[in-house]
Amino acid sequence: MLPHQLIDYTSGRASTYFDGEEGKVVHVDFTRPYTPWLRARCLEAAGAAGIDLADGGVYGAANGPRLETAAEIDRMDRDGATIVGMTGMPEAALAREVDLPYAAICVVVNHAAGRGDSEHAISMQALVKTLDEGIAKVRTLLEHLAPIAVPPPSPAEGSR
Repeated sequence: MLPHQLIDYTSGRASTYFDGEEGKVVHVDFTRPYTPWLRARCLEAAGAAGIDLADGGVYGAANGPRLETAAEIDRMDRDGATIVGMTGMPEAALAREVDLPYAAICVVVNHAAGRGDSEHAISMQALVKTLDEGIAKVRTLLEHLAPIAVPPPSPAEGSR
């Protein structure tokens, strides 16, 4: 899945390079947390690689390392999260602070707690097996992405 939005449920993580200790605080526009042109290139690379990559979703970033309770998943679902993971924040915000293009390619490894085949419990064995299979697809996608992952020219560069 290639999310287009995120909700940050994390706490206690360093979330900025600019905490004001050296007199600098940086505010960034986070309306669209993922870089649009890079998301487009990810979709293009997935198509070229023959990989089914779902376009769009709302990433709910949780602390981990424990998995969520069924009640936490219910809350995230009500909030509009369509995928839950532990590595989406603060990475996206940190990338934005230093103007680094960023997109998240997510491997869906299980139904969330209380859903589908995870209604009563999540099988760690099945989770690891699915993750291993998904990571192989991500590697293939990245091999197709690397040659095309160049930013479009800025308006100033296009006029030269």
